[in-house]
Amino acid sequence: MAEGRADPGLADLGRRQAERLPGALADVRVARVVTSPMRRAVETAQPLVESTGLALEVHEGFAEYDFDQGYYIPIHESRERMPETFERIRAGFLPDFVDENSFRKRVLDATEEVVAQASHEDTVVVVAHGGVVNLVLQNILALPRPLTFPLEYVSVSRVLFSRNGARRVSSVNETGHVRDMMIR
Repeated sequence: MAEGRADPGLADLGRRQAERLPGALADVRVARVVTSPMRRAVETAQPLVESTGLALEVHEGFAEYDFDQGYYIPIHESRERMPETFERIRAGFLPDFVDENSFRKRVLDATEEVVAQASHEDTVVVVAHGGVVNLVLQNILALPRPLTFPLEYVSVSRVLFSRNGARRVSSVNETGHVRDMMIR
């Protein structure tokens, strides 16, 4: 557990996984890279920013639900350290300390803002967190729980947004680029 704000940087494994992100997105022309303000997201986006030459855009709306917590426990450690919270997340629900409506509004407003600023042909990469991605997916797919998908670190989920309001999920939790590095 990292003391202080819930905002640690990446561990060595995370940095090595992030180095593979540009390869995972080699099939698209990236127009913008937007990230959560949290260090682990910014550091994950850095190799993509370096490979594309694009500026990194930080958006507060994509911060994870634990942003204001005084500590950080990675999900893979929470089973032992916070078993009730782990089981709640595993069941598809946000931790008790999260104001679900406020979190949802913040994430969906940020998403709509990025969509509104994009051109029709733009591919915008948003580097965020499992809770953030899950809320976007929940909204599009009309799922009953906010945390339906157990997303891996540095996985890629692809969502197609049209400015006419159409939304479509193309893929969820692509991990081929980091499969050999995943925590079991």
